[in-house]
Amino acid sequence: MTRVPSTDYYEVLGVPKDASSEQIKKAYRRLARQLHPDVNPDPETQERFKEVVTAYEVLNDPRKREMYDLGADPLASGGGAGGNFGGAFSFTDIMDAFFGGGGTSRGPRSRVRRGQDALVQLKIELADTVFGATRELQVDTAVVCGVCEGAGTAKGAQRVTCPTCQGQGEVSQVQRSFLGQVMTTRPCPACQGFGTINPNPCVECAGDGRVRTRRSLTIKIPAGVDNGTRIQLSGQGEVGPGGGPAGDLYVELAVIPHPVFTRNGDNLHCTLPLPMTAAALGTSVEIETFDGTATVEIRPGAQHGEQLKLGARGVPKLRGTGRGDLLIHLDVQTPTKLDARQEELLRELAALRNEESVPGPGAAAQQGNLFTRIRDAFKEGLA
Repeated sequence: MTRVPSTDYYEVLGVPKDASSEQIKKAYRRLARQLHPDVNPDPETQERFKEVVTAYEVLNDPRKREMYDLGADPLASGGGAGGNFGGAFSFTDIMDAFFGGGGTSRGPRSRVRRGQDALVQLKIELADTVFGATRELQVDTAVVCGVCEGAGTAKGAQRVTCPTCQGQGEVSQVQRSFLGQVMTTRPCPACQGFGTINPNPCVECAGDGRVRTRRSLTIKIPAGVDNGTRIQLSGQGEVGPGGGPAGDLYVELAVIPHPVFTRNGDNLHCTLPLPMTAAALGTSVEIETFDGTATVEIRPGAQHGEQLKLGARGVPKLRGTGRGDLLIHLDVQTPTKLDARQEELLRELAALRNEESVPGPGAAAQQGNLFTRIRDAFKEGLA
């Protein structure tokens, strides 16, 4: 049996003899960053880097480490990596050293994965945002295949070990480089990294373990939601490959415009057309709200654009207590067509109110200035 070289691989990496695999990886990454030829190209440092690579190759492999601890040379049959830097080492390990890797698990990938989240839109009425509602929703999503129950194989069939990677899910290739022999690892192209192949897939789902179907869901819409609000339904999204757990379903609400009311925050707004005479004399108006009929008192002399409020007739607060208000905007309307009698009466009213002519902008201020000048002149005459 070939004896182990005099070099102490534990000492080369600076780890104790009972070091764990994670301690060995951390020590190697630290030293590789310091000694890599791209960082320190001098020959002495390159030799030191070769020793570190060789030590890591031995101590990171449980079989080679056991041989080394027993006093045998684990590199004797493989040509060694020490003297001429000819031993093959994983290119992934070099990348881990520089980019902080090392935690990536190797081996076959699992076929069972979580499904994707899904997003659908649901149109609702403005009244639904005030009182809440329950709606039926039709969705098209992936569900577990009822024939193979997610296995993806035909009835009675089994997956077999991939002959290309022997179930490892990855294949390695050794190439020569300025560092020596560099081993690169990639997912197996034959089984896509799963380690097994499916020679007899399920005819219903073509081996995917899931099929698309339309199903009905009942969704509760809370009071206070708004246009664009998303409701999350956990586990109601797409079933994952291999019958994996389903993702979530997000229902985005779209509020249909209302012919009378608009919303701003928790308040509702509406416009009340008001004849000129009603605005001048005052009146009572009945308004249909979401809570029923309400009577609004219009004071005499109400002005266009004036705002009236009906408290707690708006939308409930989604994350709180209480409701917004209903704000009524007055739209005082002037008649555009008058018959002879109506025009005569309005002219009489204008004469009674001395409104037959309208002063221009600033007339009141100019009138005030005239009175001030007359007053000042009168005072000067008395003096």
